[in-house]
Amino acid sequence: MANTDDERPSLKVLRPPTRKPLNLSREGIVKTNFLAPDRLLPLVVEPAGEALELVGWLAGNRDFVLEKLNLYGGVLLRGFHCGGVEDFERGVRTISPEMLEYTFRSTPRTEISGRVYSSTEYPADQTIPQHNEMSYTRTWPMKIWFHCIKKAVRGGETPIADSRKVFERICPATREAFASRGVAYVRNYGGDVDLPWQEVFQTRDRSVVEEYCREARIDFEWKSGGSLSTRQVAQGIAHHPATGEPVWFNQAHLFHFSSLEAAVQEFLLNEFGEDGLPRNSYYGDGAAIEAGVLEEIREAYRQEIVVFPWEEGDVLLLDNMKVAHGRRPYEGARKVVVGMAESMSSQPVAR
Repeated sequence: MANTDDERPSLKVLRPPTRKPLNLSREGIVKTNFLAPDRLLPLVVEPAGEALELVGWLAGNRDFVLEKLNLYGGVLLRGFHCGGVEDFERGVRTISPEMLEYTFRSTPRTEISGRVYSSTEYPADQTIPQHNEMSYTRTWPMKIWFHCIKKAVRGGETPIADSRKVFERICPATREAFASRGVAYVRNYGGDVDLPWQEVFQTRDRSVVEEYCREARIDFEWKSGGSLSTRQVAQGIAHHPATGEPVWFNQAHLFHFSSLEAAVQEFLLNEFGEDGLPRNSYYGDGAAIEAGVLEEIREAYRQEIVVFPWEEGDVLLLDNMKVAHGRRPYEGARKVVVGMAESMSSQPVAR
C-alpha cells in the first residue's frame, strides 16, 4: 500500500549550490564541503584532483569515513569512479562487511546483486515520507548506503533529515508518550492491496513465518483464505548506541492510514474496516494516535528536511539512527540502489 504523505517544500530545500570548500583531507587527495554553508548534513567528500576509484579509496580511508559519519550523520561521496552495482557492493563491504538481507519487508524491492537492492519500487508520482529504515521493527540496520546509477529527468531526490533535530522539535508530552508506550504496527496481508506475506517474509512456508514471528515477538494470526495478520510493538524513540543521543525512531506517521490520500482512506475503510486495514499504527497499548500528534511529527520532518539533486555516480552513506530519508516524485527513468549493514536491536518494549 503506497504512502502519499505530502512533504511540502520549505526554505531548507537546497538548489544546486555554489559550494565552499572547507578543507583538504588525506594529504590533499580529497576535499570536504557542505552543500550550503548553514547546513551540516550531508558532508560532501570529493576528489581534489583527478577522479579516484571508489573501492580503493574507501579501503584506504575507512577510519576517515567513519569519523565523518559519526560527526555529521551523513556522508555524500561525489565524483568518485564507481563501476556499477558490483563496485558499489565492494565499496560498502570495505566499510560495512556485515551487509544485511531485507527481511520482514514493508515495501517492494528487487534484489539486484548479492545484498544490493533496488530502492523502494513505488510509482514515480508518489512521495515516500521521511523514515529511518526498518524503525517499525526492533531490529534495524545501523548504516544504509545509496548509489545513484541513473538520475531522474526531473525530481527523484532522496531527502534526508536529522533524527536528533526531529526529536528536539517534537513537544515533551509527545516524546514521553512514544517513549513510554511505544508504537504498535498492525498489518493485514492479503486482498491484493499491500505486499503478500510470502514477499514480506520471503518464504511460502507458514512454519517459517511462525518461527520468525515468535523470535521477533510479533503476534500473528492466520485467517480464512490463507491471509495473515500481525502486530508488533516497537520503540517510539531510541538512543544512539555510540553517543547516547535521543533520536525520533519510528514509522508511526508513515504506517498510519492517514498518510494516504482521502479517497484511498475512504475506499480502504469501506472495503476492510479499521481492523482489516492493510497497515496501520497505534500506541503500543492499542490506543489511537491522535491526528494532531501525527501532524506534529510530519511538521517536524518538514522543518528539518534537506533536499539535494542526485548526480550520477553519487554514493550516500547515512547513519540510519541519526538520519531519516525519503523519496520525492520523479519523471523519466531513475535507478538508485541500496545496501544495508550492521544489525542493531532494541530492548523489548512493554506490550
